[in-house]
Amino acid sequence: MSKELQLKAFERLLIIMDELREQCPWDKKQTLQTLRHLTIEETYELGDAILDNDLNEIKKELGDLLLHIVFYAKIGSETNDFDIADVCNEICDKLIHRHPHIYSDTVVKDEEEVKQNWEKLKLKEGKKSVLEGVPRSLPALVKASRIQDKVKGVGFDWEEPHQVWDKVQEELNELQEEVKAGDQDKIEAEFGDVLFSMINYARFLNVNPEDALERTNKKFIKRFQYLESKANELGKPLMDMTLAEMDVFWNEAKKQ
Repeated sequence: MSKELQLKAFERLLIIMDELREQCPWDKKQTLQTLRHLTIEETYELGDAILDNDLNEIKKELGDLLLHIVFYAKIGSETNDFDIADVCNEICDKLIHRHPHIYSDTVVKDEEEVKQNWEKLKLKEGKKSVLEGVPRSLPALVKASRIQDKVKGVGFDWEEPHQVWDKVQEELNELQEEVKAGDQDKIEAEFGDVLFSMINYARFLNVNPEDALERTNKKFIKRFQYLESKANELGKPLMDMTLAEMDVFWNEAKKQ
């Protein structure tokens, strides 16, 4: 599709947004605050579609998310704080500034140098910490990944994968010691350290821990629902089955 047609489609969305904001009782009532949780939900739905590699669903969910961006900009324009042009120009200016290897004379040798320059530029922009860019409301697992990515950008990182694995082993040993001691608060603290070190190790394996865990979640759900269906066929509630009986169907599910 040509740029002209793409711009026309975007203009159509802006016009529809204007009409909905003026005429629809629900759309009229929305604020930045009321839309927030819906935007988060839409983002997770897009994430699900990406994990499923459902391209048609990805297209739909991207549309939902784009609607939210336009909605926020529309609300901002009503208070004369910002509009969609300001939003677009802001991100364009940021991208140009943070890609001096494209728009200036900076030379980089690889992707890693690009990421390092990105973090250095953000500090020059006035940020006091490289970790300021990590949203406080991120889920803990995703936040740990982002924290580790951020500090890596300024050179605070392990050098070899085996060093990270050694750290995982060290944290596991410390966890076991606290389990034996029975101090619940220290057990929780050490368990967190184990998770953090495992997320770090995932990065060295080029594995996204969020995607890996969600893949396992989906696999478990599929197998457990197979187990439930077999129990229903037998007319026997799961609570009345022994673990040995359930294992038979669980192993069948693993072969599916």
